[in-house]
Amino acid sequence: MNNPRLGYLREKVRQLPKEPGVYIMRDKTGKIIYIGKAKALRNRVSSYFRSVEKHLEKVYKMVENVYDFETIVTDSEFEALVLECSLIKQYTPKYNILLKDDKGYSYIKVTPPPYSRIQAVLQKQEGDGCTYLGPYMSSYVVKQTVDEVNKVFLLPTCNRNFPQEIGKQRPCLNYHIKQCMAPCSGKISPEEYAEALEEAVSFLKGSSTQIQKVLTEKMIQASENLQFEKAARYRDRIRAIQGLQENQKVVSIRYEEEDVIALVQSSIKCCAVVLQFRDYRLVDKEYFMLDEMGEFSEEALFSADEQKKNQAAEKVLQEMRTQFVLRYYDMKGSVPKSVVLDGQPSCQQELEEYLSKKAGRSVQLLIPQKGDQMKLLSMAKENASQQIAEQTRRTSREISALDELARLLGLQKVPNYIEAYDISNIGSETIVAGMVVFEGGRPLKGAYRKFSVRSVQGKPDDYASMREVITRRLERYSQHKEEGVGFGHLPDLILLDGGRGHVAAVKPIVQQMGFSIPVFGMAKDDRHRTRTIATEDGELSVSSFRSAFDLLTSIQDEVHRFSITYSRQKHASRAMDSVLRSVEGIGEKRAKNLFLRFRTLKAMEAATLEQLEETPGMTHLTACNLYRYLHEKTNEACGEETEN
Repeated sequence: MNNPRLGYLREKVRQLPKEPGVYIMRDKTGKIIYIGKAKALRNRVSSYFRSVEKHLEKVYKMVENVYDFETIVTDSEFEALVLECSLIKQYTPKYNILLKDDKGYSYIKVTPPPYSRIQAVLQKQEGDGCTYLGPYMSSYVVKQTVDEVNKVFLLPTCNRNFPQEIGKQRPCLNYHIKQCMAPCSGKISPEEYAEALEEAVSFLKGSSTQIQKVLTEKMIQASENLQFEKAARYRDRIRAIQGLQENQKVVSIRYEEEDVIALVQSSIKCCAVVLQFRDYRLVDKEYFMLDEMGEFSEEALFSADEQKKNQAAEKVLQEMRTQFVLRYYDMKGSVPKSVVLDGQPSCQQELEEYLSKKAGRSVQLLIPQKGDQMKLLSMAKENASQQIAEQTRRTSREISALDELARLLGLQKVPNYIEAYDISNIGSETIVAGMVVFEGGRPLKGAYRKFSVRSVQGKPDDYASMREVITRRLERYSQHKEEGVGFGHLPDLILLDGGRGHVAAVKPIVQQMGFSIPVFGMAKDDRHRTRTIATEDGELSVSSFRSAFDLLTSIQDEVHRFSITYSRQKHASRAMDSVLRSVEGIGEKRAKNLFLRFRTLKAMEAATLEQLEETPGMTHLTACNLYRYLHEKTNEACGEETEN
C-alpha cells in the first residue's frame, strides 16, 4: 500500500462513534471519491484500513487514494440511507455505483422499396428516404416486435441486397425453417413481396383485426381457385398473427405494475437486469454493467472461519442490491407498486420506507422463493447472464454454471479460476497426480500440470499423496507469483477428486500455509459421475443445480482423464525403460530420449536403423545394438565398429 496517510487514518477511525451515519472519503485534492452509509460508523470505516492487502482490487485502489474522510452522524439507519442517496446524487463519486439512463426513443424503420426491410433503430435520420414508425419508449418491445413481425410475414433479415443478389445464392436457413419467403430464390415476385410488407406495416400500425380479415378473404379466394399452397401460406400467417397477439397480452404476474430485478456476477463483471411489467405484461427490459459495483469491505471476508466468510459475502450482496435499487429509482423517478428482488437487501424496511416516500404510496419489496415470480427472476437472471456473456465472450450457460457453483458452495465470489486434482496409481511404484485448470468455465490446457508423487512409498496412500501435491503446488506459487500465470496464479477454488477424507487431509495444509482458498471434494457414484460435493462436515447435493452439475462433471471427467493418461504414460515409460536398459550402451538418459521420440516399443521396432541413430545421444554402435535386440537378428548393415 502506497498510502502514507494510512497510520493517520487508522488513528482517526478510533475516535469515531458506534452510531449510524454516512462517511465521505476524499483524495488529496479534496475531491469526494466514495460515500457510504453505516449502521455503526467505527466498525464500518475501520474495515477499510485494516488488512488492506487482502482487499478486493477496487477497494484497494480506493483506499490507496484516500487522503482524509469525514462523517455525518444520523439518528437512524433510514436517515443514513436517505442522506447517502442524496449525497451520491449530488457529488457522483468515482467508486460508487453510478447508473446512466442513456436510453433514447426507439423507432421502427421501413427502408425504401423495392424489397423494403423492417428494422429496429434507436435514432431517426432525416432525409434518408426511409419511413419511421414511432417514437416508442421501450427499445426492448420494439426489437421484440420487429423480430416477431419479420417472422410472421416471412420478411428477410439477412444482409443480402435485393434485387442485385436474387438468384445468385441458395436460400439461407431461415427459409428452410419457414421464417423467410426467400426472395433471393427468385420465386417471389416484387408484387408478392410488396403485398407482404404492406400487411406487416399495417399490422405494426395497429390494424391487426383488419389484416386478419383481409388475409382470411385471400385464403378463401385462393382455396376456391384451387391454389391450396397459397391458401396454406395465408392460413399460417393468420395463425402466427393470432399467436403474436396472444403472447403480447398475457404474462402471469400478481401485480398490475411490477419490476423484477436480478444481479448476476462473474469474476470480472456484474450485470443488473430490470424487467418492467405494466398492465400485467412485460413492456421493457434494462440492463446495467456494473464495473464499479460499490465496495463493501468486511474483515470477516478474510477470516479462516467459513461461516464468517459466508455471512460476510451475503452482506456484500445485500448491500449491492440496496445500492443498485437506490441508484436506479433515484434515476428513474417513478416507482412501481411492487419490486421483486433476487435476494435480501441490506436494510429492507428502510428501503421500502424510502421507495414508498418517493412514490407517495405504499411500495412492496418481494423476495419470492417459488411460484411464477420465481420464474420471472430466473428469466431476469438468464438475461443478465447473456449480457455478461456478450461482454466477456462467454456463453450464458458458462456464466450461469459458475454463478450456480458459487451459490451451491456458499462462496464469497464467483470462482473464475478453478484447479482440480486427481491421484492415479498403477501399483505403488507409479503414483502420479494431475492438475487441470478451468477458467471462466472452460479448460485452460496451457495451465495443466503433472506431478510424480515422491513421499509415498510402498502401499498407495491417496491422502498423503494429495497432501504432497497441494503442498508442492502452493510452494511453487511463492516462487512464481511475480509471473501471475501458471503456478504464479492462485485459484479461486480447489476441487479434489475424492470425498470428505480428501478435504480433511488437504484443507489444513492450505490454511497452515497462509492461504484462504476454498477446498471441496467431488464424490463419485457407481458410474463415475459427480454425486455430491464433499466438505469437512458432510456432503452437498448438486442435483438441483443443473448447470453447476454439468460443469463439475466435466471438470471431474477431465482431471481423471488427464491423471490416468499420465499414469499410463509413466507406467509405459518404466516398462520401456527396463527393456531398453538391458541393451548394451543404453543408460537412463538415452532410454529417456528414445521414449520421448518413439513412445512405444512397437513404434521403435518399426523404425529404421537411421531413425534410431538420429535420436539425441545415440551412436551408430548403440543404435545397432538396439536394432538387433528389437529384431532378434543380426543386421548386416552394422559393422564391427567400436564406440568412441
